[in-house]
Amino acid sequence: MRKGSGQAISLIGLEEAELRALLPEGEPAYRARQLYEALYRRRVSSFSEITELPSALRERLEAEYSIGLPERAARYESRDGTRRYLLRLADGKTVEAVFMPEEGRDTLCISTQVGCPVDCKFCLTALMGLERNLTAGEIAGQVLHLAADNGLWAREKRINIVMMGQGEPLLNLPAVLKAVRLLCDPRGMGISPRRITVSTSGIIPRMAEFARAEPRPRLAISLNASTEEQRRALMPITRKYHLADLIEACRAYPLRPWERLTFEYVLLKGVNDSDADARRVVRLLAPLRCKVNLIALNPGPGIPFETPPPERVAAFQAIVRRSIPCFVRRPRGLDIYAACGQLKRMETGLVELRPGVPG
Repeated sequence: MRKGSGQAISLIGLEEAELRALLPEGEPAYRARQLYEALYRRRVSSFSEITELPSALRERLEAEYSIGLPERAARYESRDGTRRYLLRLADGKTVEAVFMPEEGRDTLCISTQVGCPVDCKFCLTALMGLERNLTAGEIAGQVLHLAADNGLWAREKRINIVMMGQGEPLLNLPAVLKAVRLLCDPRGMGISPRRITVSTSGIIPRMAEFARAEPRPRLAISLNASTEEQRRALMPITRKYHLADLIEACRAYPLRPWERLTFEYVLLKGVNDSDADARRVVRLLAPLRCKVNLIALNPGPGIPFETPPPERVAAFQAIVRRSIPCFVRRPRGLDIYAACGQLKRMETGLVELRPGVPG
């Protein structure tokens, strides 16, 4: 049972009912549950590890299917402990994911597409264009790979997942939501949906669909401008989904009692970082239950903007936080091109790049 391309069908990405459907006739239903828990709870990387299954079944599965985890093509380690992974998929394409260790929690930044179609002018990933969507298995597989490589278990230490790597998640929504179901299942990874954040540039029709999902992660929106004209210049997606309509969609978004919308704002020196910009951001967002994360531009080759000085970032924050909770996100992994907006399969870092230990 193989795809037309000759690639073995991957099991990572399949839910229990789908696994049950591919088991040989006559196998008891609980075999699907055993297989499911081996894949997502124990995070096996080979069929030989699933010793609860009869050897004949393991051999048949190995002959017809693959586990489907991505292969590590490279791992780069930052002086601050961040790790950037280049992961090779079954068709040879590569995608990036980032591990950020912190006190009391670990954060995994994962991708939802190979490249990105949105073309934000301050983002290195945009220079790639879109190559293709990722499958649910390729999205969940990034988490499984990074968790295994770093010894992470949700039952031992808090794991946060941010879908802020390559791609626009809401343009690959069915695969994203299926991956979320797999990651949140208590019989699998067991990650709380409160610990998963999906970031969008503002695909308005998909926001309503996302709001109906169960389980539903948190939603973050890339704002990055204080006026329609400014946002259209920085984020061409605004030509289709206007800023006023985006804010209205956010007003209509059904927040849960404990929840706030997150707005991300990349500060560009002399472009969108003035006191007037900050005051306009407050007026835009004042009707919403939200918070703002400020990100001073993370630089890269081909990006025609500069990073504002720390005092400008602080002044912008001071104005916004008088009315709205506002935080400055500390960049992680700048020296290995692992910071926000830098994922472009770079082979060298800004400063010194230290490849991870092979294996």
